[in-house]
Amino acid sequence: MSGLLIVTGASAGIGAATARMAAFSGWSRIVVHYGQDKQGAEETAAVVESMGGQAYLFQADVSKPKAIARMFEKLSDIKPGRVGLVNNAGIVGKNASLADLTPERVEKVFAVNVFGAIEVARQAVGLMRGWGAGGAIVNVSSAAARLGAPNMYVDYAASKGAIDTLTLGLADELAPEGIRVNAIRPGLIATAIHAKGGVPDRLEKIGHTPPMGRPGTPEECAEAILWLLSERASYVTRSILDVAGGR
Repeated sequence: MSGLLIVTGASAGIGAATARMAAFSGWSRIVVHYGQDKQGAEETAAVVESMGGQAYLFQADVSKPKAIARMFEKLSDIKPGRVGLVNNAGIVGKNASLADLTPERVEKVFAVNVFGAIEVARQAVGLMRGWGAGGAIVNVSSAAARLGAPNMYVDYAASKGAIDTLTLGLADELAPEGIRVNAIRPGLIATAIHAKGGVPDRLEKIGHTPPMGRPGTPEECAEAILWLLSERASYVTRSILDVAGGR
């Protein structure tokens, strides 16, 4: 597949699985973005290149618009082609109830999960327009956007609700240009996000609760993302696909 795939937050979890699987699926050039985990990003890039793909490793704090702009300025020098964006970078705070959702905490979550995602999308669409080869976007939301995550991380859930709305609006706005915009909503997925939320044993406790009786894997999310990006989904836009085992 000719083109450039940009995966934000590709050092671990769903982002890393998507970048690795993208190389296997035929994307020849993959941007492996990371925020802090350089080692994880390097491992992802190594897998990409072991499969014959070309990996571009970029660090950027997506809560900083200037950092995102610098990354895309460098990307603009790469050979043009169709652009795919996996808008995946995100953070979660520790499990907390409303009283603990301080303005500082909420601002940090939204700076990455919402403001950063919007700016990444803006820059990616600018690249698509400049190169004139079209493209597609998949935003990574969460089942928390539907469920609300009470007594856990309502702020994270609210930020993912914003991603759902962003997906719908951008899909309508960009469809006339041939740019498709979709999202996935992962459910209970076996990634490090649970430990980052302060509950490393969360899946041991509730991983069996989805109707399918188990948690999902990052690779199962990656499969959905890559299908939405591909020409096999050429008539699919403005869709939000739950990858949540029926939850």
